[in-house]
Amino acid sequence: MAIRVLVADDHALFRAGIRKLLQSFADVEVVGEAGDGHEALRLTAAQRPDVLLMDIAMPELNGVDAAARLTRAGPRPRVVILSMHAGEEHVLRAIRAGAAGYLLKDASPAELETAVRAVARGETYLSPAVSRYVVEDYVRRAGAEPSPLDRLTPRQREILQLIAEGNTTKAIATKLGLSVKTVETHRAQLMERLEVRDIAALVRLAIRLGLVAAEQ
Repeated sequence: MAIRVLVADDHALFRAGIRKLLQSFADVEVVGEAGDGHEALRLTAAQRPDVLLMDIAMPELNGVDAAARLTRAGPRPRVVILSMHAGEEHVLRAIRAGAAGYLLKDASPAELETAVRAVARGETYLSPAVSRYVVEDYVRRAGAEPSPLDRLTPRQREILQLIAEGNTTKAIATKLGLSVKTVETHRAQLMERLEVRDIAALVRLAIRLGLVAAEQ
């Protein structure tokens, strides 16, 4: 049976290129495209792909937090994070969220095919440039202090990302179906848990931890 793949990235031209490559592989079927994390979750529920190729930096809900939600929901799809970033903070967040693979965007078509087939078989695939971080991390950080993001609930991470993307409190409330007061409460809890005093510091922390890209 064909491997059913869903592609999630906020750049339409990149999605088109990945789709064309995937369609050139034998027994691989592209079942849809998503432009952000929320759309990826909706299409996953509707299309039930075997593999989800997902950008790490997407608006409103990033690929890592989307992967974490899917991992909690069940064994499928197997998520491969696509990223321009080879830094260990990004890689380790993805693996901890349950991603089955981490593929750099400068990978070759042959490596893309290898990654898709490996994770579809239930294996893990990491680009060679980042795999050493995972090994080193488990040796070096065993029992170490967790990332600041680990102090937050999934909802708080989602609100932190929306704040860092420049959304107002009212806009966040509308997007998430919450009251303005509830969003304000979450924001206050975020600042307390992350030990910051203003929105600018929240944004800087979100960028440093890879929750949003600096250009956003």
